[in-house]
Order: sequence, then C-alpha cells, then structure tokens
Amino acid sequence: MKKRSLNGIILVLAAAVSACGGGGSDSGGGSAIVPPSPPPPPPPPTTCSLLNRQNFAASVLNEWYLFPETLPTALSPSAYTTVGDYINALTATARSQGRDRGFTYITSIQEENAFFASGATADFGARFAFQGSRLFVTEAFESAPALAAGIDRGTEIIGIGTDSSNIRLVSDILATQGSAGVSNALGPNTVGTSRAFRITDSTGTRDVTVAKAEYSISPLSSRYGVKIIDNGGGQRVGYINMRTFISTADNQLRTAFADFRAQGITNFVIDFRYNGGGLVSTAEVMGDLLGGNRQSSDVFSVTRYRASKSAENVTRRFAPQPQSVSPVKIAFISTRGTASASELVAAAFVPFLGANAALIGSNSFGKPVGQIGLDLAACDDRIRVVAFAKENSAGQGDYFSGLAGTMRTTCAAADDITRPLGDPQEASLRAALDFVAGRSCTPIPIAQSAQGTNSANERRLLPAPTNASTAQREVPGLF
Repeated sequence: MKKRSLNGIILVLAAAVSACGGGGSDSGGGSAIVPPSPPPPPPPPTTCSLLNRQNFAASVLNEWYLFPETLPTALSPSAYTTVGDYINALTATARSQGRDRGFTYITSIQEENAFFASGATADFGARFAFQGSRLFVTEAFESAPALAAGIDRGTEIIGIGTDSSNIRLVSDILATQGSAGVSNALGPNTVGTSRAFRITDSTGTRDVTVAKAEYSISPLSSRYGVKIIDNGGGQRVGYINMRTFISTADNQLRTAFADFRAQGITNFVIDFRYNGGGLVSTAEVMGDLLGGNRQSSDVFSVTRYRASKSAENVTRRFAPQPQSVSPVKIAFISTRGTASASELVAAAFVPFLGANAALIGSNSFGKPVGQIGLDLAACDDRIRVVAFAKENSAGQGDYFSGLAGTMRTTCAAADDITRPLGDPQEASLRAALDFVAGRSCTPIPIAQSAQGTNSANERRLLPAPTNASTAQREVPGLF
C-alpha cells in the first residue's frame, strides 16, 4: 500500500520485489497521483551527492518510519555505496522481524508517477514464475510484445539467449547462477532489449525472438478482466480479475460494477491472485463499489501512523456509489503474490460478511502496512517509507503471515496455469464458484506460510530483479 494525501504525498499499499521474489508495492491513501512532470534541470553536483541523498533518506525514516524503535541510533552512511543499501541497513531490524520485508526503498519520481497514472512500463509484458527448475508464464498483457509473439499463460520458457545461436537452458542457468541468473538473462528494462526464447506450449516447441517495448498495463484485462459466469441452477456470478491498483482502474471498475448492478448480480469472485497492491485510493473505490449494502457510518479501514504522527490517523468509511452492488457472497482468489491493497479490500469485508467472504487458493502475502513517498525532486529520488498500518472495522490488521488466519472461510485450490484466467474450469476459479454455490471445500492451512514455499501448487517463486522498476514492484513477476 502506498499513501500520500499529506500535502500531496501519494499513499501506497504494495509489496516489494525482494519480499516475495518479485512482488509489488502497495499504496495506501486517498489522494490522486500527480501526472508525470518534465525532467528537472540538472541539479548542482553537491545537491545530488551520494551523501546528501543518503542523509535525505535517513531524515525521512527518522521522521515517518512506522517502527522508529527499530532504527539504529547512529549509522554512518559512509560504508554504503548506494542509497538503497543504506536504507536496507537502516531497516534491517524490522526486516528481520518480518514487518518490513523490503517495503521501504528508493525509486524514481517520474517512473512511479507514470506507472500509477497509466500503467506505463517498458518490458516484454509477461509475468514469469518458477516451478522447481522450470520457468512458466502465468499471464501476458494485451498490447505488449510477449502476447504478440504468441507467449501467453501456460507457456514454458525452456531457454533464453540474446539470439537464437546462444540460447541457454533455464535449468542450466538456475543450476549455475540461481534465480538471479535468470533475471539477468532476461535483460535490462530498456526499450529494444531483445531476447530469443525457446518455448513450449500446446502447439509444440519453437524459438521466438521478442524485444522489450513501451506499453501500458490495463488493470482489468480486455480478455478476461470482467465476466458474468453461469454457475448453474440459475445463479450468475460477477467475476473481476484485478491486476493492479492504479488510477486507470477506477473508471474500469465503475463500468464493470454498473453492469453487474443492472443485471442484479449479488455474488462475486474477485481474482487478486497476482495483485501486489497499489494505490489506497483505488482500493477505496473498489470497496465502495462492493459496498452497496453498507451504511455511510460503516468503517472500510482505519489508518494508523506512529505515535508522533498520530494526528494523521484517519478512519475511512464506506461511500456507496451509483454503480455499487450489494453482495451476498464474495470469493477472493489469492496466492503468495496477493498483497497490500488487495488484502486491504478482502479484509474490509470480513466484519460485515463473516463466513460469506472467503479466501480461495492459497494464503496471501501478508502486508497490512503501507508507504508514503517523500521526494528529493532535484535528484528524481522518491523515498517510499513504511509509515502507516491498516486495520478493518474489527481492528484486524496484524496479518503479516497472510489472510488465512483472518478470513472466516478459506478454500485451498491450485493456480492452474494450464487453463486461461477467467475459465470456470480453472482450479481456483472453480473452487470460488463452488463456495458461492454453497459447496464444501478443504480450508487453507492457517500454518501455511505466506512467505515460504507451501504445497505443490504454490511452489512457484518469482524472478527477482536486482533493480526493480516501479511496474515490477507493483506487478509481481513482471519482465
């Protein structure tokens, strides 16, 4: 979650890449994103010296960090060669406690503004995930190079090369260089970076060459983002596959829910399986659209800052919209890639729907905290610092181990990449539809770690780039 409504700060609820091997950052808050601005003039060399940038980062943490008691009383920046390394050292204690799993970091102001405003990024346009020593595509985005080259969900990447003459097997790269070697083999996120892939899918094995390009991720897919599914017995279910919480999602969600409302839909599946989080303001929009039977006095979430910043605490209540629906049941599909803003939305409905709000699939990531962003504009530095915690109306917010222990109903299911997203026969969606229909299921074990390797269907680790872009932080597994 990211948040910044404090004098223009963007609040975010998102998980960091290092946290789950390729997660996203969440943003929490209710303010609009500032549109990308033109590049600033070159700053004086002293302004953007490494020491000045490190000192700025330290000052942000000392003023805003949610866990001030964990910060070192004195830590010289001289031993650290980057701002990011210094931030990691400052937050080492909270990281070791599992409360800040890479959620505090430095990023680019312009790059982040562009992503949250429109989903702008530059890459192949596919999510990758390991299963053992194999690499698969779990999702491909419209208008991006991978899908145009015939790479989609379920495609296995057997080998990677800079061209067809030097393709190396993924299994060999993993054996000699680990997952970082695969991330490096996929290349930098610069337009024109080209890679040859040896792939296999239902049509056979072949080599394709794909070049990274600029495109914008649509929060709701034009192929499967919004559907009404016949669940048998005359029951119809509204399905939303929500990829990321960015501002372009707001109107897409309003349009989708207006149609659900017009058709009298009262049961819903919200597919958050790879949603790493994003803007709190968009999470609030989604909550309002699902809150047609909520009162304006009902609490959606409570935001709490450190004691010295308690004046910033806020209670956000539901604000039903003309497009809002009144759910009887909601099934939230989850994996370890489900974090932050998506967890916030699911948790918000537990006090009101009780056992009629379910977590389907596997345990979520576990990030009930969010970031604000403070800028050193001359240097294009934005420090994303964990500054606030979120809770629902029942005070439930300590779900660092995932939502399986918070949701009153859970149903274990695989993420079946052999079937398209939105396919009613895909395992997680099938389990969600069974829950809506009142059929029994096997619960997700509460002891199932949200941060580790779980059952066979969850042994999917995400490639973790060393220098993640904003899009890679927000969209787990993106390259």
